[in-house]
Amino acid sequence: MMNRFNAEVTRVLIVDDDEDDFFITADYIRTVPGKNFVVDWSYNYNDALQKLSSNSHDIYFVDYRLGIKTGMDLLMAAIARGCEAPIILLTGKGTQEIDVKAMESGAYDYLVKSELNTEKLERCIRYSLERASSMRALKANERKYRLMFEKSKDVVFITTSNFKIIDINYAATELLEYELHELLHADLTTLFNNPGQKIYFSDILSELGELDDFEVELLSKSGEIKSCIISASIEINNDGENYVQGIIHDNTSRKKAEKTALQAEKLAATGRLVRTLAHEVRNPLNNINLSIEQLMQQANDKELKLYLEIVQRNGKRIGHLITELLNSSRLSSQMNLQKTTLQSVMDNAISAAIDRMTLKRIELVVSYPTKQVYAMLDEDKIKLAFLNIIINAIEAMEEGAGTLTITISPDETENLVKIYDNGCGISEENMQRLFEPYFTSKRNGMGLGLASALNIIQSHNAHIDVKSEPGKGTSFIIGFKKVD
Repeated sequence: MMNRFNAEVTRVLIVDDDEDDFFITADYIRTVPGKNFVVDWSYNYNDALQKLSSNSHDIYFVDYRLGIKTGMDLLMAAIARGCEAPIILLTGKGTQEIDVKAMESGAYDYLVKSELNTEKLERCIRYSLERASSMRALKANERKYRLMFEKSKDVVFITTSNFKIIDINYAATELLEYELHELLHADLTTLFNNPGQKIYFSDILSELGELDDFEVELLSKSGEIKSCIISASIEINNDGENYVQGIIHDNTSRKKAEKTALQAEKLAATGRLVRTLAHEVRNPLNNINLSIEQLMQQANDKELKLYLEIVQRNGKRIGHLITELLNSSRLSSQMNLQKTTLQSVMDNAISAAIDRMTLKRIELVVSYPTKQVYAMLDEDKIKLAFLNIIINAIEAMEEGAGTLTITISPDETENLVKIYDNGCGISEENMQRLFEPYFTSKRNGMGLGLASALNIIQSHNAHIDVKSEPGKGTSFIIGFKKVD
């Protein structure tokens, strides 16, 4: 692409309050060989500022002396107003101080009037226009990449070699819930939830110079853990100093989806296993029960009858267990979804558990929005899911010291139900198996309450998230799709 200096006409503006100096400088410019210049004159500061700000010329020559104002004043004011064309400062007497100050203020060059000649002006104009063309290209690229930087849905960051954040885009405010000014100059690794991940991140970058698709847990301002993937590399700036640049991709939704799919598959597989076992066990169990009944009618020995009664009771217990297992695997079938308020369903679940709370002297704190919050629900089944979670929370709290907090709050996309207790919490090991059928940490539990609750919630196309800290408590957060 041809630059503006090689175009047919190059427009030049000379700003000088001395008309004789204008004619001398203009004559020198017009004698530059092989070029076609149109040279204009401005002797007034305000008129010159307007012309420089409008970028109406290709290059500007500005005299240092402009009456009350100086060429330096005009230079800085024009650049502040968006002048992008090269500005060359002219003076009647050169000093190093003015030279340095002019270049620092944004002048492309500095010339002494008494030393002007055609050769010097040709070199100055050519250099300045070529540099201006390069600067325009750089600024265009900078605007393009800055736009990509700001609009990226992923977090893009630049840090010092010791991970102090130099620049970070607005996606970080949504992911991490901090304002940008809170993140700037902060240590990126302080956001890591796991100290071991901090050490690995730093060591691998130092050793290899780059790190791709590193899975890490970041902690938001509210304390929420975000599953993320970081790619980063060490680069060198113009001063020869190392810095780190990278991208953080929020992987939380995918992780939740994978977890939900895995839980659903586990429940489905368990259901198939239960139905198979129930069929295989019930047939011989029925034969055993019938045989016991026949033997009891014929038995005259009291001791023998005692043993037969024990066998009969345990046979019935096995039958009840099979029925309970089958019911737990059928909870998601034949859903009867209707537009229902979450407040009314939760009230019914609380009523069913109120006696347990009273006996254990649990304090209940309920917070509902002023307006009714609707979702598509099977009222009986979702009540059972809420009840199972509430009972689980009650059993986790100490008698007389427990507080059960239940809130319903709509956000932009869904209605959230939160059930929080200040009980014993759940260990990290048990968190991994929390919704597995038949897994329980209770001495007399069957491990079906939370498994059936998950089954019901997933059947409502809802999702559930659990946060727990051993010794401090557990919160179950359930999200339902909004219904108008």
